[in-house]
Amino acid sequence: MKTFHCNRCAQFVFFENVLCERCDALLGYVPELAEISAFEDAGDGQWRSLHPRADGALYRQCHNFEVEEVCNWMIPADSPDTLCAACQLTCRIPNLSAPENRLYWYRLETAKRRLLYTLAALGLTVESRQTDPEHGLEFEFLEDGGDGAKVMTGHDNGLITLNIAEADDAYRERVRTSMGEPYRTLLGHFRHESGHYFFDRLVADTRWVKLFRKQFGDERADYAESLDAYYRDGPPADWAERSISAYATMHPWEDWAETWAHYLLIIDALDTAASYNLALLPDSPDQPRLTDLTPVEETSFDNLMKRWFPLTNVLNSLNRSVGVADGYPFALATPVIDKLRFVHRVIAASAAKQAAPKEKAASI
Repeated sequence: MKTFHCNRCAQFVFFENVLCERCDALLGYVPELAEISAFEDAGDGQWRSLHPRADGALYRQCHNFEVEEVCNWMIPADSPDTLCAACQLTCRIPNLSAPENRLYWYRLETAKRRLLYTLAALGLTVESRQTDPEHGLEFEFLEDGGDGAKVMTGHDNGLITLNIAEADDAYRERVRTSMGEPYRTLLGHFRHESGHYFFDRLVADTRWVKLFRKQFGDERADYAESLDAYYRDGPPADWAERSISAYATMHPWEDWAETWAHYLLIIDALDTAASYNLALLPDSPDQPRLTDLTPVEETSFDNLMKRWFPLTNVLNSLNRSVGVADGYPFALATPVIDKLRFVHRVIAASAAKQAAPKEKAASI
């Protein structure tokens, strides 16, 4: 993710900030600009953007920003909506009578907005199910029932369900350890489940299916049987030679979703490094160098990989220096890189298709 600054005082700020710590300006995200903006009070619940690209436009806070304090997105002042584009995608929230659930809801919405930022940067538009009932996307955040009923995190025809327990760091770490997973994060769940959604949108019943089956396997294999076999027998001993994770071996759908999530992880990290103008210049000429700052959405897959590996070396070295686990506990075998390349091609083709009508309209 790129860096942001307060438009009033130039203080560095983060994507989640709602207030500038230096000048006390209200901060909010403007999705139309893909920017955090500082705002000044314009009265009557309206706020004037100080971002130079906004040209003094007026905005209102999302209801979940102004009232619930779990959002920081803004809405154009003349919009009839009370919820921002991100919050409109959530159809069910946790029971807020439990005090910890508000914190979990905040963490869930924060991770969801980071996902939406990355998707938008890659040219992947997301519509709500209210706008597009057939192909829209929706989220529900549920908790296990008191009667022992368990909420399963997953995707079903455009509806992504997240068990709010995943927003509890201690719970998530226990599950990660018990499942033998090197990596389990809240944002990772959103990335993974969005992969299932975009498989239906971008791959299923398209020209990509034949290529998909060559790379990932036949998705028509019985999912329930594959799931039972995975939890009964575990992954193949040599799974790391062709899959990004053990779970990816369970079924071609899961292989795709795990690979998709990993691609988004790479994009986010490289985008952040580029936004900080991070350059790696090791003393030894034999060591990989990182000097290319081309925006991730404009570069080739080979360029992404060339930049990725030296960055992960530094990331893991920094983590070990401060005494925490590797930030990137993965090794990418050649078949995994080929699968990542396939994801890149699918996304690039979709983005080009989305951009074509806009470019045509601009030329008229």
